[in-house]
Amino acid sequence: MIQERFLEEFAKRGILQSGHFRLTSGKHSNGYMQCAGVFQDTTFAAQCVEALLEDLDLDVDVVLSPAVGGVLMGYETARQLGVVNLFAEREQGVMSLRRGFHLNPGQKVLVVEDVVTTGGSVQEVLELVKAAGAQAVAVAVLVDRSGGRADFGVPLYSLLQVSLPAYDPDGCPMCAAAEPITKPGSRDL
Repeated sequence: MIQERFLEEFAKRGILQSGHFRLTSGKHSNGYMQCAGVFQDTTFAAQCVEALLEDLDLDVDVVLSPAVGGVLMGYETARQLGVVNLFAEREQGVMSLRRGFHLNPGQKVLVVEDVVTTGGSVQEVLELVKAAGAQAVAVAVLVDRSGGRADFGVPLYSLLQVSLPAYDPDGCPMCAAAEPITKPGSRDL
């Protein structure tokens, strides 16, 4: 019921889009989740995160998210949990903690992201947690579009599971049909 209600609302708000898209992962898809749209309406964003956190019974010290997509999600999640909010960002192509941010050994970390397709950014953030001697307790995302393929070695929680195909560029049917492509994400390829 929650899945259907939020999926319908995402479509109504233009967050779930149709077309020919180049994803951050480099893959192509006929569907895109522009989750930044969730955070245009702070009340709706709070409702989404609240629904996601409803079933999470975790002891967490820190919420850590990858920039850019996960920053707002991380903030709202940390706000609702009443814990520290940090984000990682790329420095010379490598995910890093900057701006004086740091993790302490033994801290319990919830890694959050807006959308997971391949899980590459989340995996990089999990490596930062491990390198700091902190403990990743789970990953939480608004949308899991991995089709169950995302495995982070910790529980994965999502508000929505959406099955949108992702194609290698060489096997993309929209490219074969010469459909124009859009690159809506936050990272240049």
